Amino acid sequence: MIQNQAVTTVEPGTQQTLTPHEDTMAETFAVAGMKDIEAIETVPFQDRVAESNTYAVLEKGAAVNPEAVAISFLMSGDTWDQPMRITYGNLIRNIRRCANMFHDLGIGPQDVVTYLLPNIPQTHYVLWGAEAAGIVNPINPLLEPSTIRDICRAAGTRVLVALGELPGSDIWQKVVAIKDDIPTLEHVICVMGPGDGDRVHSFDQLVEKYPGDRLTFTRPIAPDDVSSLYHTGGTTGTPKLARRTHFNEVVMGWMIRTMGGMGSQTTVLCGLPLFHVNGTTVTGISPFSLGAHVVMLSPRGYRDPSIIKNFYKIVERYRANFFSAVPTVLATLMDIPVGDADIASLQYAICGAAPLSVEMFKRFEAHTGMKVLEGYGLTEGACASSINPREGERKVGSIGIRMPYQQMKVVIVDENGGYVRDAAVGEIGAIAIAGPNVFKGYVEKTHNHGIWVQDGWFNTGDLGRMDADGYFWLTGRKKELIIRGGHNIDPASIEEVLYRLPDVQVAAAVPQPDPHAGEVPVAYVQLAAGSAMTEAQLLDYAKENIGERAAVPKAIHIIETVPLTPVGKIFKPALRWNVIEKIYQKELAALGRMAKDVSVSAGEDKLHGTRVTIRVTPAAGMSEKEIQEKIAEIFARYTLKMSIEIG
Repeated sequence: MIQNQAVTTVEPGTQQTLTPHEDTMAETFAVAGMKDIEAIETVPFQDRVAESNTYAVLEKGAAVNPEAVAISFLMSGDTWDQPMRITYGNLIRNIRRCANMFHDLGIGPQDVVTYLLPNIPQTHYVLWGAEAAGIVNPINPLLEPSTIRDICRAAGTRVLVALGELPGSDIWQKVVAIKDDIPTLEHVICVMGPGDGDRVHSFDQLVEKYPGDRLTFTRPIAPDDVSSLYHTGGTTGTPKLARRTHFNEVVMGWMIRTMGGMGSQTTVLCGLPLFHVNGTTVTGISPFSLGAHVVMLSPRGYRDPSIIKNFYKIVERYRANFFSAVPTVLATLMDIPVGDADIASLQYAICGAAPLSVEMFKRFEAHTGMKVLEGYGLTEGACASSINPREGERKVGSIGIRMPYQQMKVVIVDENGGYVRDAAVGEIGAIAIAGPNVFKGYVEKTHNHGIWVQDGWFNTGDLGRMDADGYFWLTGRKKELIIRGGHNIDPASIEEVLYRLPDVQVAAAVPQPDPHAGEVPVAYVQLAAGSAMTEAQLLDYAKENIGERAAVPKAIHIIETVPLTPVGKIFKPALRWNVIEKIYQKELAALGRMAKDVSVSAGEDKLHGTRVTIRVTPAAGMSEKEIQEKIAEIFARYTLKMSIEIG
């Protein structure tokens, strides 16, 4: 899949030993609590890291040992012992080649390069080369063509880099469908595919024309220059693009390697996608800035079943020190026997993106014998804001303490999101962050309304509290709360109880529309392999163990696979739509003999949030008006936007 790339590699299957050398790139900090964070901050950040842009950081990291392996790329989990290796000398040469190529194609500091690529080495060349020449815009290639088109339009994409037409991938088909509908687009670059004219170029043929020993252009990169535009938020309406600066990313890279204890001899596993900040930062610029080793777990990452199946063999083979994941990945890995694999090199797993069940935390640590460091972050904060300290107390269920050189607090806001006051210790409010890692707002000005609760303080939209030791605890998002007759129910209070059952691999609680209470809680469960537990048994268990009566689910649905986002988070909107369809279909039984056939579909609506579409085939002799009147009567006490199609 990655033939013809302009790099020198070691033959697959051969060993290469990293040359030992001192960690000249980083100081070592034993962070055990807030006192250590405060001690670190007595030295100005600029005195710790001289570089203020990502290209300079990567140049310095590559210079630590140009012969060391930067990337071991696995084509799949089935060939886990046959890596393609790329040295730091080759990594930085290919980044320079891409930067020179983009500059020659007209990319300057204000211009955008978008990419649609899986996790392959070329993605790193394009990512960092684009930031050196201009601004990079990673896009999830699994999105629908219309959404990709809209993101490109919002970003003002001038160059689009995408995977060519290969078996098992529809990325190039999506590019063909949208490339003529992006007004700013001037060039399309096809990775592992041919060009077909002046506007569509072959990456492999074009990039080799440019030198890799230097940049052919001069660009003084200021710390506040925008480096990247990351898509965040929903997939309808005007795309929400976060504007992040070079300094945002440099600061974040340093924070992560400091809190994670990275050194030049560290080996990290990359399984999260490279269109997401976790993949590009925790398993990208952080290790690359030190000359450390990154093992790329196939183009599909954790979504590749063969990677999961052979995960512990991979850990042993590469002596991996840590990996970054989301709760659903840890849940899946608990079903994989460690066997006789030697995984003693694993120091910890960083888990974020969604709250981790306390029960899952304990079960995973017991299964692997390694530490789990729960953290928290978001695109707008460059990646991470807090983490449990690796050397100190890990408060299970918390998201840890704030990272050095950034601030984090809980604030009380009014109904319009305006600042009222800082929350007291233990008081629930909105989590806000500030510091050199915080982004410069969204591209679309309307998205910036109300996001700053105070000067420089970004309202994350998450609810939480801080304890007396400076540890933060998430309590949910306002939009995720289940509101039953005015009573707020945190889905985690249901999920946490269900996760105590060994049979439960994944649990997700969502609201079900109710004509009386507005919403009632229901839960979806993905069972562990081999479990024979029934929905009735799960519901009985929930009734006995959930202390809050209002939080007891009205129903529990067992499904084969809980839907996930490409990053591995539980995609709760799909579950909400599913339960809406179930309850509406049940209510429509009241049509009786008035209808021959009835179907319901629910989905996202740009204006109303959710729309329910009801399709009815009337029985003989029934008029459209009679059907509509009856449906209106049935759903008189429901609040969701509804469309009726009769015919």
